[in-house]
Amino acid sequence: MIDRDDALYLEAIHRFRTLYDRALAEPVREPTATVLATADARGRPSARTVLLKEADERGFVFYTNSRSRKGRALEVNPRAAMLFFWPGLFEQVEVEGQVEKVDPHEADRYWQTRPRESQLGAWASRQSEPLQSRAVLEARVREVDRRYAGREVPRPTHWNGYRLLPDRVEFWQTGPYRLNNRQCYAYESGGWRMRLLNP
Repeated sequence: MIDRDDALYLEAIHRFRTLYDRALAEPVREPTATVLATADARGRPSARTVLLKEADERGFVFYTNSRSRKGRALEVNPRAAMLFFWPGLFEQVEVEGQVEKVDPHEADRYWQTRPRESQLGAWASRQSEPLQSRAVLEARVREVDRRYAGREVPRPTHWNGYRLLPDRVEFWQTGPYRLNNRQCYAYESGGWRMRLLNP
């Protein structure tokens, strides 16, 4: 079991939160965007952008359709990497670790904060499956809207939150002549270590 009360681990999370808060204050769109990389049962990698919804010592949370390509990959190979890049800050952070589903009650709470249109879309989209036409998708959205007319839209059982539990957090800061600064916090041999890495 990885020690998440370790001072070095908490230092890494604090550093991330400080950077993240700076990014949120920047005048850019989607400062919560992160590239999520997964690999399927055959080891084939894939990457896509998701939005970070929570980050603390418990881990890094995002939400998605469990039947999507990434959901299926995480089912058979529950490890992932997240890459945050904030050009305005000239900084990036890479986080790697195990992934687990959040508690259903936590997912329900977040679901209730989503706009109704996004809730309808989550029901209508068969994420990652082939789509005959945009009109087909829009028709499914209208059908779901009629189904839940006048009442709350429940969370689909296949729409879940996932928490990445870090065992490696690397900070990258731009430096002159590509001599960038890299600091890596990693859980190794039963404890957390922090090392400088060559650029």
